[in-house]
Amino acid sequence: MINVTDNAVRQLQSLLSQYRENSPKGLRVHVAKGGCSGMHYEMTLDEKKDGDEVIERDGMQFFIDGDSVPYLRGATLDFSGGLSGAGFRVVNPNASRMCGCGTSFEATQSG
Repeated sequence: MINVTDNAVRQLQSLLSQYRENSPKGLRVHVAKGGCSGMHYEMTLDEKKDGDEVIERDGMQFFIDGDSVPYLRGATLDFSGGLSGAGFRVVNPNASRMCGCGTSFEATQSG
């Protein structure tokens, strides 16, 4: 459903290392209305909720709520720490247009 890179897994491991072992937390990737292009990505540390799709990689969990699934199908979640700012980034084939901010997009189809 969504691809997760090694860099994204390593960054989530680093973020969760401050929590107790076997913490149920993971990274929630959510699509919300708003932003420069109509939709934007929100990411938070969270726990699994009913209806979530769960992607597990190397013991790490990534949660996607049912409303966001159509917008993220086939996307790739990455983490980069370059000069333009460190952070999780979504490379999304469902985006027909991206804003320069890197977190806002226009969907090719309505969810």
